[in-house]
Amino acid sequence: MDKVLIINGPNLNWVGKREPDVYGSQSLEVYLEGLGDSVDVVFTNLEGEIINLLQEAEENPMYTGIIINAGGYSHTSIAIADTIRAMSKPIISVHVSNVFNRETQRHTDLIAAACMGFVGGFGLKSYEIALHALQV
Repeated sequence: MDKVLIINGPNLNWVGKREPDVYGSQSLEVYLEGLGDSVDVVFTNLEGEIINLLQEAEENPMYTGIIINAGGYSHTSIAIADTIRAMSKPIISVHVSNVFNRETQRHTDLIAAACMGFVGGFGLKSYEIALHALQV
């Protein structure tokens, strides 16, 4: 069965209680469970673990694509961006908020620049949009 891996980075396990004016009050974990059996979802606060997950997904024929929300690492991690550039599977970067109408340090996105596409600013629906784009 073909699946999409959804990787969530730092503090995304707190969506629903963290800054509800920015991220909303619904749990991201619960929301993503509603996307069905065609996705596997992981949460990690560790940069190296994100890299390990990406490398494992690249080698796993079950995964046909990856959605990544690297959180704050989106703006700082050359290592994650380099891993994505070395991969052959389609990867879409996602942000719940519109990072371009937030603080200026969020306007540079190293991860999105390495991915085939970017979806952001549509709240939790950003994940559904990215999933649809991978399945087209």
